[in-house]
Amino acid sequence: MSKRLLHTPDGVMDIYNGQCERKHVLVTKILHQIHLHSFKDIQTPVFEYFDVFNQGNQSLSSREMYKFIDRDGDTMVLRPDITPSIARAFVKYFSEEKLPVRFSYKGNTYINHKNYQGKLKEQTQIGAELINDDSVFADAEMIILTVECLKAAGLSDFQVELGHAGFFSGLIKEAAFDEDTVIELKSLIENKNYFGIEELLSDKQVSNELKKVFVKLPEMFGQAQTIYDALAVVHNEESRAALERIEKIYDILRLTGNDAYVSFDLGMLSSYDYYTGIIFKAYTYGTGDAVITGGRYDNMISKFGKNAPAIGLAVMADELLSALNRQKIKYDLKDDDILILYSEERISEAIAKANELRNSGSCVNLLETSHPELSGIDFSKQKAHIDVVHGADEADEKLMAYAKRAEASDVYVFV
Repeated sequence: MSKRLLHTPDGVMDIYNGQCERKHVLVTKILHQIHLHSFKDIQTPVFEYFDVFNQGNQSLSSREMYKFIDRDGDTMVLRPDITPSIARAFVKYFSEEKLPVRFSYKGNTYINHKNYQGKLKEQTQIGAELINDDSVFADAEMIILTVECLKAAGLSDFQVELGHAGFFSGLIKEAAFDEDTVIELKSLIENKNYFGIEELLSDKQVSNELKKVFVKLPEMFGQAQTIYDALAVVHNEESRAALERIEKIYDILRLTGNDAYVSFDLGMLSSYDYYTGIIFKAYTYGTGDAVITGGRYDNMISKFGKNAPAIGLAVMADELLSALNRQKIKYDLKDDDILILYSEERISEAIAKANELRNSGSCVNLLETSHPELSGIDFSKQKAHIDVVHGADEADEKLMAYAKRAEASDVYVFV
């Protein structure tokens, strides 16, 4: 057998033992916090038709999607993003609903990153989507929920950065740049390449004042003063409307006491082209990537046949778990498994005891004393009940070592 069969491909990983349990606890905590805001669970397929992610809802290039052809000749895609799937499901099942609709979800996404990027190609996301609500409060609520989710995860040191897709969009329209220029400009801004921006704009028919705004974009971040400074130098209607929207959101965040966790980044550009309004990313120590991302996408749902404003967030569970590990934030994991050792003659008593303990909520593992791992232990000298956690003077050292390896807090012996 090839040793390669024992290894996972680049970008995916096995999660086991305590780490798997920690992830389960984290997901449960986050979902609970989302449910407290009255979001209801929805589950969409792990693969969908290619057009669900490609008809104006494209969040990444086709090359980064995992595609396959089904037996009918249709092109399918392992979902790289759950939001378009939920948008589709909303139109199919809730198209007549006029009131706000709240969806929560948990699922894995699949993006074929280049191997050298070192990113996970399979990630677990926990998210919330608020549809049919274009209010400022809806924007603020999703940011508040972001803060609450990070606190529920156990973090206290984190920052939520706010931007607005309309700010950059307004500047681009004012400058009347072509598509190639916009793509290059986005790359330069994301890399904070000030000199590259200056060089790109040097031969463009754009006012010097507007050129200065583009050059300053990568450093337009910080506290509330960032917004006021931008209002003083930006004059197009769309960009100013974006700044005023951020101001209103910030007012609500101050009222709720969440402003301490928020900063602003007007140069924030999402890789998801469907965002139309507020966009945000949450960061903490221990990981270079955002642990939560989100934003408003008022035009996406119309691609499926219905006009409906929407805003959502996605918690990157694996990134968040990595940050928690590096910050040494621990969870109280269930570690009170019980081990029952039995001889063939007393199996019925062992099973009865196991049923009794399981009915009371305990996790029980049964193992026959003839197992090779238990050879050399004189069970006739062991007590019927051994407290592993607090020690047992009369317990065989080999038995105690095995019990601890099996993560058992108690051992019952039927021989």
